[in-house]
Amino acid sequence: MQKRLTARDWILYSLIAVLILLLLLVMYQIDRQWIRLAEMQTAMQEQAKDMRELRTAVASGAIRSQAAGSASAAGEGVSTAFRRARAMTQQEDYAQGDWSVNAFGTNLKTLTPLVSTDAYASDVQSYVLESLITRNPDTLEWEGLIARDWQISEDGLIITFQMRDDVTFSDGKPLTADDVVFTFNFIMTEAIQAPRDRAYLEKIRDVEAKGKYEVVFTFKEPYFEALSLAGGLGIFPKHFYEPYLQKPQEFNESKGLLLGSGPYRMPDPKGWTPDKGNVELVRNERYWGDVQPSYNRILWRIIQNDSARLTTYRNGDIDAYGARPIEYADLKKDQQIMGKSQNFEYMPPVAGYSYIGWNQERNGKPTRFADKRVRQAMSYLTDVQRVITDVFLGYAEPAVSPFSNTSKQHDANLQPYQFNLDKAQALFKEVGYEDRNGDGVLEDKDGQPFEFKLTYFGDNEDTKRMVLLLKDLYAKAGVKMVPAPQEWPVMLEALNKKDFDAITLGWTSGIETDIYQMFHSSQAKTDGDNFISYKNPELDKLIDQARATVDETTRMPLWNQAEHIMYEDQPYTFLMRRQTLAFIDKRIHNLQMTKLGLNRGFLPVENYVPAAMQKYTQ
Repeated sequence: MQKRLTARDWILYSLIAVLILLLLLVMYQIDRQWIRLAEMQTAMQEQAKDMRELRTAVASGAIRSQAAGSASAAGEGVSTAFRRARAMTQQEDYAQGDWSVNAFGTNLKTLTPLVSTDAYASDVQSYVLESLITRNPDTLEWEGLIARDWQISEDGLIITFQMRDDVTFSDGKPLTADDVVFTFNFIMTEAIQAPRDRAYLEKIRDVEAKGKYEVVFTFKEPYFEALSLAGGLGIFPKHFYEPYLQKPQEFNESKGLLLGSGPYRMPDPKGWTPDKGNVELVRNERYWGDVQPSYNRILWRIIQNDSARLTTYRNGDIDAYGARPIEYADLKKDQQIMGKSQNFEYMPPVAGYSYIGWNQERNGKPTRFADKRVRQAMSYLTDVQRVITDVFLGYAEPAVSPFSNTSKQHDANLQPYQFNLDKAQALFKEVGYEDRNGDGVLEDKDGQPFEFKLTYFGDNEDTKRMVLLLKDLYAKAGVKMVPAPQEWPVMLEALNKKDFDAITLGWTSGIETDIYQMFHSSQAKTDGDNFISYKNPELDKLIDQARATVDETTRMPLWNQAEHIMYEDQPYTFLMRRQTLAFIDKRIHNLQMTKLGLNRGFLPVENYVPAAMQKYTQ
């Protein structure tokens, strides 16, 4: 039997109908809001794209502001630091976009500036941090970057910089004189782990802001690289790093605190850690420079194995490959490699040098290498020319000292130590080392064998071959060397703690090399770069005098004298300076040789990929 609908039922159904209608209205409104939000997002993306295209057009010269007047395509109206990059944008096939993809041969321990100590981290930081001035790679003269102009007092003690007022950090905050002052004070804070940087900056008495965009550096005494020291300081954003003054240990232990004003930025300026493996930078869309960077991203893949790096390059997954000498000739005959590559073979004017460092003090006690006669003997046993011939196939030149053979600091009368077994054995005997039990190994007067470990980076095949060759050479003189391969972070830890017998590594070089950091007695301290504890008061005096001598003609003889002392003392056995043997993908355009080497990597980035050859879209 059917039931009749009562008034109460009608009321109930009516309410349900109203609720359904309201629900439909709400859903409709939400849909309209989502559509509107999507439209706004699309509009913002289109505006951002338009802005990028506009900035590219301005940079390339296709559009010029009225204020530029009759500025020519050669770059008038553009600050000098950006003229090479502006010239790049004038090329017919110039285009923004794509990625620059490279490889590091080892894991990085940290990217945090000051805390990091290796060249790999410095490479990354150079795209993010900027300084007041920069060196022109063609003329080697200093030119303004963040600084518009500067003046140096007659006595050389005061340098005043006038800064641009349009520079911002990648988070949009303006860069002012206060940030420069903060950077200096931050580094000089003892609780911050920056002993290497403080070693140089201690020449500066104070840094003071004279207005929002003027900063004054006052030096305690004359210093030959005062302009370079003050103007080359990578500028930290005060608002980002200042909180770490209250928690310095957190900064010292950090892995990826990196924020600056450069053309690229970290996707997360606090979030990188070594377990992420690769290192990635993205374009700084707020970049203040007169020319915008070409690449959307800069990526470094961690590929520790040499063969794997070559395979990755061959497959087109990285843009460059630094060839080992043993494979270089074959690769130049490889049709597939040469078909995709530009080939560069050169000795960089500022090429660094490799060395074996002899640790002279361990656990507070002198080692056998504290006697310079032992170090001299080891240099006579280290047949550098054979290493260059057998391992590096002639693509290197012997290093006499920290000073380049082409530098005015170098005395051309000094010749590299030549292999001489007789001289080495005579020096060992003079010290008291002889084969006392007929086992073929030298012993000291107490019968302790001459045995030591040579620490080296285990993933470098050429270094491994060199170490094995030296092991055999040393054995002929009765010296037992034990190869001790290490991973990169472990090596850095050993350096900081001075926990090694001997170590083979390399230093980068400059146009004029200041050796204070590596060889002055004051730097033989924990976390200092004189990690071999080498001390010579006479050398200290010469280093101090040379650094305080502004006149070049007076300074160079002082460096020559310092070189003679190092040549005699052999704190390092100086090995070689290696040629660069590079293959770079043909998709990378505008590669040029300069007085500082190949322009790949200069800032702002001066290379690009034509639109038709680009393969990364984001």
